[in-house]
Amino acid sequence: MLIAANLRAPFTSIAPILPLIRDSSGLSITAAGLLNALPLLAFAILSPVSAFIARRVGLERTLFYALAVISAGVLLRPTGSVWALYAGTILAGAGIALGNVLLPGLIKRDFSANMASMTGAYSITMGAVGAVGSALMIPLTQLWGWHTALTLIIVLPLMAMVLWLPQLKKHPHTTSVPETVANAAVWRSPLAWQVTLFMGLNAMPFYVAVGWLPAILADRGMAAEKAGAIHGMLQLTTAVPGLILAATLRRLKDQRIAAAAVSLLSALSLVGILYAPNLAMLWAAILGFGSGASMMLGLTFIGLRTRHAGDAAALSGMAQCVGYLMAAMGPLLLGKVHDVSGGWSVPLLITAAIAVAGAVTGIAAGRNAYVKPALSPS
Repeated sequence: MLIAANLRAPFTSIAPILPLIRDSSGLSITAAGLLNALPLLAFAILSPVSAFIARRVGLERTLFYALAVISAGVLLRPTGSVWALYAGTILAGAGIALGNVLLPGLIKRDFSANMASMTGAYSITMGAVGAVGSALMIPLTQLWGWHTALTLIIVLPLMAMVLWLPQLKKHPHTTSVPETVANAAVWRSPLAWQVTLFMGLNAMPFYVAVGWLPAILADRGMAAEKAGAIHGMLQLTTAVPGLILAATLRRLKDQRIAAAAVSLLSALSLVGILYAPNLAMLWAAILGFGSGASMMLGLTFIGLRTRHAGDAAALSGMAQCVGYLMAAMGPLLLGKVHDVSGGWSVPLLITAAIAVAGAVTGIAAGRNAYVKPALSPS
């Protein structure tokens, strides 16, 4: 649970104080968008190779080193210079990427009889700690400044590292990360691309909101403390679908309606933020639910649309790599659109349209079909 606590808060806690960082560092909206995108680029680059690293180094040691890298990023980020801000963000994103990929494998190995409950527990932990971090950033900044507020996040990785040390002795050479042969056929499969685009098109709106929602609300006259609390609600509600949808999805013949519905919820919430910002807490909760449900569906599709473990591993690598690249482009491109258009109306409408496109791909990805295996004739 402490490792899970580090997989969102170090990344998302920067958004509520991003306007202050921009003011003190002289960053443009586009430059700040790059700051939001860097961790996602790290996710995209490291996700496909995380299992390889764990096989070489060991699962426990890789997770420990991931926490150390997060710690280094957290400490470097607020040291004062712009290059340190960017470099620290990249380091934190790299450590989080390793944890994102490897923690589910650890749960599968050590808690195989309770995978659903453990996965739900670590998802809730990520959302809850991220929510608390967002809500506390403004009060901490008002007390000690944003540099100190960001530095205080170091408590999370340090606590996890201390409690993880015994695992290094218990499993000195155990990796438990299975060798898989990448199935190049997924890159030529229309269904694999539909699953991948569903994940990417739904990740983009979520990470646009994670990066820009406090700034959007501040531009509409909302107090920073309230904007931070709403940002926390966005993250907290991403965990809700895992608690209520898993059993329902297993009973469905296919997932087309579910995939389209949750994507359209995200689109609705973005339009709501634009035209009814006084209900921003409600829209953030709906966006968090829709985004969390679409993420869960995307990961579920990886297993449901493949017949073999090798194909699932290949589809997972493809979907997470491309999906995170798309997610990284969201905050960056929408920040640029803000600079060109002079406001958040056009970026929010474009992001809503992206969510609608996610619904369209969800109808395709939700069909009861399978990616052709590697040895299948074309």
